[in-house]
Amino acid sequence: MSLIVVGTMAYDAIETPFGKTDRIVGGSAIYVAWSASNFYQPIRQVSIVGGDFEQKEMTELAARGVSFEGVEVIADGKSFFWSGRYHTDMNSRDTLITDLNVLAQFDPKLPDSYQDCQYLMLGNLAPAVQKSVIAQLKNRPKLIVLDTMNFWMDIALEELKEVLQSIDVLVVNDGEARQLSGEYSLVKAAKVIRAMGPKYLIIKKGEHGALLFYNEQIFSAPALPLEVVFDPTGAGDTFAGGFIGYLAQQDDISFEAMKKAVITGSAMASFCVEKFGPERLKEIGQNDIDQRIAQFETLARF
Repeated sequence: MSLIVVGTMAYDAIETPFGKTDRIVGGSAIYVAWSASNFYQPIRQVSIVGGDFEQKEMTELAARGVSFEGVEVIADGKSFFWSGRYHTDMNSRDTLITDLNVLAQFDPKLPDSYQDCQYLMLGNLAPAVQKSVIAQLKNRPKLIVLDTMNFWMDIALEELKEVLQSIDVLVVNDGEARQLSGEYSLVKAAKVIRAMGPKYLIIKKGEHGALLFYNEQIFSAPALPLEVVFDPTGAGDTFAGGFIGYLAQQDDISFEAMKKAVITGSAMASFCVEKFGPERLKEIGQNDIDQRIAQFETLARF
């Protein structure tokens, strides 16, 4: 039994009010893998990189039980590159550069060794790519989680709606939920979106926590008040990694388990924002995670 993570492996250039880095590893699959590997192994990565992607990044993750058999390496190509500048409030940012590079030719092929997948995390990619991965699995996984964004709603809405019929959990932020549903109320939006296919819906609200919807049930998870948010890049992917990693560890996809998974994902995301890129995720251990989850429990108990 394995957890498959499909997403980007990239390099980022990030500027925030607290600092700047011209080149740091990033991409959705990187953040998900660093986060999820704290809870579950093996993780089977599906992505594409250029010859410029440093081997040490894969070596570090391989030590955490991450397999790269499903990662295509284009030796004479360049990896996906993104550059952005965050505003003072850290909730908004300007994208300065998006170089797709080898990502423009990403057509994932799942190795035979990946067919034992029980948990599938589809990172933010073109809906056609997400659909292709699902179609390649001979047996449907126990749980399929999908992340998407407003860009795909703008240019590939029908394809997105098609893939939503095949998944279990959709993860979006509040703005994306409103755009996808056409409803301002998040409760109404959740009903519209779940009617499109996903049994569960998670709506992330940044510094205001997250909402989990299932049937008529709603769970509201707090966000940990942090003194400094250094770099929010990858926080959403880190959340998703903690979420699906916990569920795979427990091998439980009940609503009660989902609630605990949302808290776990929130705890992981709170680490991610403390340093540039995935640097903080590389430092933490199980004791750090346990203490952080305990902080969330204290915050939410009454």
